[in-house]
Amino acid sequence: MKLRRSRRTAAAVVAAGLLLLANVVLLAEPAQAATLLSQGRPVTASSSEGAGTPATAAVDGDAGTRWSSTFADPQWLQVDLGTTAHVDQVVLRWEAAYATGYRIEVSADGQQWNPIYSTTTGHGGTETLAVNGSGRYVRFYGTQRVGGYGYSLWEFQVYGTAGDGGPPQGSGTVHIAGSQGNWQLLVNNAPWVVKGLTWGPPATEAAQRLPELKLIGVNTVRTWGTDASSKPLFDAAAANGMRVVAGYWLQPGGGPGSGGCVNYVTDTNYKTTMLGEIRRWTTEYKDNQGVLLWNVGNESVLGLQNCFSGTELEQQRIAYATFVNDAAKAIHAIDPNHPVTSTDAWTGAWPYFAQYSPDLDLLAVNSYGHVCQVKQDWIDGHYTKPYILTEGGPAGEWEVPNDANGVPNQPTDVQKRDGYTQAWNCLMSHSGVALGATLFHYGTENDFGAVWFNITPGNEKSLAWYAIRQAYGGPSGGNKPPVITGMTLSRTTDVPAGGTIAVNVAVSDPNGDALTHEFKVGGKYIDGSGALVGTPSTGNGPFTVTVPQRLGVWKLYDYVRDGHGNVSIETRSFRVVAPPVEGTNVARGKPVTASSYQQVGDGAPYPPSNVTDGNATSRWASDWSDPQWVQVDLGQVTSFDRIQLIWEGAFARAYRIEVSDDGNAWRPLYSTADGNGDVDEVTTGGSGRYVRLTGTQRGTGFGYSLYEFGIYKR
Repeated sequence: MKLRRSRRTAAAVVAAGLLLLANVVLLAEPAQAATLLSQGRPVTASSSEGAGTPATAAVDGDAGTRWSSTFADPQWLQVDLGTTAHVDQVVLRWEAAYATGYRIEVSADGQQWNPIYSTTTGHGGTETLAVNGSGRYVRFYGTQRVGGYGYSLWEFQVYGTAGDGGPPQGSGTVHIAGSQGNWQLLVNNAPWVVKGLTWGPPATEAAQRLPELKLIGVNTVRTWGTDASSKPLFDAAAANGMRVVAGYWLQPGGGPGSGGCVNYVTDTNYKTTMLGEIRRWTTEYKDNQGVLLWNVGNESVLGLQNCFSGTELEQQRIAYATFVNDAAKAIHAIDPNHPVTSTDAWTGAWPYFAQYSPDLDLLAVNSYGHVCQVKQDWIDGHYTKPYILTEGGPAGEWEVPNDANGVPNQPTDVQKRDGYTQAWNCLMSHSGVALGATLFHYGTENDFGAVWFNITPGNEKSLAWYAIRQAYGGPSGGNKPPVITGMTLSRTTDVPAGGTIAVNVAVSDPNGDALTHEFKVGGKYIDGSGALVGTPSTGNGPFTVTVPQRLGVWKLYDYVRDGHGNVSIETRSFRVVAPPVEGTNVARGKPVTASSYQQVGDGAPYPPSNVTDGNATSRWASDWSDPQWVQVDLGQVTSFDRIQLIWEGAFARAYRIEVSDDGNAWRPLYSTADGNGDVDEVTTGGSGRYVRLTGTQRGTGFGYSLYEFGIYKR
């Protein structure tokens, strides 16, 4: 109780001081052009510290009474003005327990809120805020307290003009205001900086998930497509005072490696169909309060290089940008109240939009490792429209150097965290031009791409989640994730199939939580699968981890959890090779013949001689039919103890091995009908000059493909 008495004593002193200060301020302030609308109006709050500090005290006109909340974040205080009003000034008269981070919001119905002011550097005392918004309800929403107490206001004063309301709150009007280099995005005439994330979960989960995002400062999410399934997302965004950058997908969307080639010069049917879809869904959702703006296409200017080249590529890019402009005009004719943009993967697309898409209201770009150059690109391009970043974050797979195993070196969790912070800071340094970002990516998948980019893989919070919360002005504090500062593998380039490696992980936890480790492996660079699967491990550091049997470059992932919903994930690559075989490979360099071999195609030819060259990356590949055979000539009758077959992905389900002294009369040595690829060890010894493998049933739709046909003698 001593602490509380001390605080009350201090509060009384501060109260007296602030009362005097309030009188001085009131005398010093010029007469208000607008009316004090909030005094004596009905008021509610998220909480009150006690009976002596009710919400009503903040609007009673008495500078000696106050509202005080409980000691937690967030908290809010809300006044009902009784009628729609245009609000142009809010005055906060703080007791000692003030907010450093807070928002002022307005609402037509007390449910859907639009911010008209926010800060993370509140200074207490008397704060007089110039604002611009309309609504019946006005709310203070505190996200960060200055100390350990709650929020405490002597007075919450709202000034404005009752009855005119300006544009009706909830009308959904969004537009870009200002002039060259000094633009703002306005939602219902209130400034709106896009603090967003790209949206990954099903739209049906939006009502459940958006409140969490709003709490960390997110006000916008971005989609790539709009159709009947989009409604729950738009509705949930509106209910939470948030907005959606609503995408329209066009082929070939997705930039490099994307498919779906369309001829924008000649394919009138496709363009007519897509304009019909764009008109349909714009009409459907134009009045939905969840819409921020329309985004036509995604990375198609760059993606067209996968379909065309040379002069034709240039013609297609011009035709695409012209079609984007047709779409923008169609949207504007239906919905004049929301801006239209188009996203591409590089600022090199902007000249096309500047020349051939004049009806776009703003530019947009997806940029990761290049994001800090976007501002200079805009300046050098002499552009006359603002822009938003529609994807951004840490460097992507296509931007980082390869590691010792020849695969992209994924950034660490710490580097990813810093990548989001850097992206936001670089973007927002372009004041008056960059209108915000939807950073990539809010998703819950837990595969290869998700671990690289999702801020909540597997519904667990990463360091990146906390970085975005800080960038967007969300509340600080709470339990934080572990921080991994190092991960080393005892072997990385030559791990025997099915063997083990020692793994050392340097990790600390800012809250001193007990940590657990879970190891997974991913074969994306072997078969394109993004799935991650658990792999056995023992120990408490260093850990002994078992690797897969399949040959090739794998990724090892260490999931470090703190038991509070936080995770840090570190990854390193390792190459699985065939286990060593005791003895001498008597087949090395010997002549080889085969029933057939693939002579054309990607990487061809694949001759039979590759199976005895000692190179585990070169291979023989047969025609795509059964049966096929490959045969080694040892030069003379030779005894051997073991055969090792190293298969490529196109393995033999059923095969037999035979030996011969003259290449005519063959003796059976080994056969199987349940081969599974990878490495086969045949421990049946034999003798002969010729050793032949005959495949009788393929394990895939391709032919038979063998890296090495090793014949060993001790």
